Amino acid sequence: MVLKSCCVYSVGVVSVLMLILGISLVLTSVFPHLVQSMVKKQVVLKNDTDAFEAWKDPPAHIYMQFYFFNLTNPQEVLDGERPAVVEIGPYTYREYRPMEQIDFQDNGTKVTAVNTKTYIFQRNMSRGPESDLVRTVNIPAMTVMERFKDNFVEANLISAYMKGTGQGLFTTRTVGELLWGYEDGLLKALKIIRPDLDDVFGLFYKNNASNDGEYVFFTGQQNYRDFSRVDMWKGESSLNWWTSDECNMINGTIGTAFHPVITKNDMLYIFSSDLCRHRAPIIMSSPHFYQADEKFAQDVFGMTPNKEEHQTTIDINPLTGVVLQTAKRLQINVYVEQIPTFSQTGNVRTVVFPVAYLNESATIDDTAAKKLKAIGVQQNVVENIPFMLIGLAIIVGGIFMFLVCQQRVPESTAAERQPLLSS
Repeated sequence: MVLKSCCVYSVGVVSVLMLILGISLVLTSVFPHLVQSMVKKQVVLKNDTDAFEAWKDPPAHIYMQFYFFNLTNPQEVLDGERPAVVEIGPYTYREYRPMEQIDFQDNGTKVTAVNTKTYIFQRNMSRGPESDLVRTVNIPAMTVMERFKDNFVEANLISAYMKGTGQGLFTTRTVGELLWGYEDGLLKALKIIRPDLDDVFGLFYKNNASNDGEYVFFTGQQNYRDFSRVDMWKGESSLNWWTSDECNMINGTIGTAFHPVITKNDMLYIFSSDLCRHRAPIIMSSPHFYQADEKFAQDVFGMTPNKEEHQTTIDINPLTGVVLQTAKRLQINVYVEQIPTFSQTGNVRTVVFPVAYLNESATIDDTAAKKLKAIGVQQNVVENIPFMLIGLAIIVGGIFMFLVCQQRVPESTAAERQPLLSS
């Protein structure tokens, strides 16, 4: 009987210890920290790792969609009225962006690479062919006029040339020309006196089947938060395009990957070289001036900003930093104003004129999604071990209570047996 009682109470002690251990593990978050520690060590840019392969050749299906704003009232705009535009698009391209010329440096703490981007037109996903015509601001002409507006002699010579060749504030070009480039007559004429001037203009000129320069990335080997973060671009650690040090910072990743173990308090940064290409009076915004001052949308008839279609979004797995889906939306605008020395500007009102906007979207592929799902299952199992322990402790505690009840003899039963023993 003594041995039996000891076993019963041992069960009770075990259940209490399991309960205390389980609660302690929950409060100290030991297992979540263990999972995070394992991920931090695995998510590093080095050969033969899943993180490196996904960084080198992103598994997501990436598409670039372009939408243009076709001007419907060019003469009225020159007379000082509000521009009226109609959005046309999308013109969709499949985007491929593998890392090339990869070279590890500084004992594997940094890696250099170029990010070559190639765009393949998808006719079945587009409104029309690349030969569709768009009437918009003559960006090369506007750029030249802005640059020479304070030089009376040169401005008059350029204005006379524009009159002779029929060039004005607006132009009609194909989608393909506006995107990938066309030879501009005005720029070609100026090249005679400015040999270093490129006479071809396009919003994404020299951006197809090419790269934007060499990057130096941190691998995350020394600090997991530095995973794939840009250290240098084109041999520089900062830019000289803007007027403040903050704007000139080279900070964050290029947007295809982020460091693992992301919390709600983390601020994620993306470095986009697309914003560092404009020698024209170009202003960037969200499509249809979404979240900008209402004045900009009101200045152009046809602007209908809304959150669902025009905001930039990104969904990230917080444990691994893997991008599940993203939509980068950016609008290209031209600053247009009346320039007295150029009759081509007429009586145009000062306006930020929308030319086109892009939607660069990506969605993780099925293979990568399955791997991520498996990681999620493993994470849930490991992180729920303390709760499993607490549940097991409750079950063992229930068994203990049952055994204790079985050991006790009811008082009524003892009283009924007493007379029989006396006689």
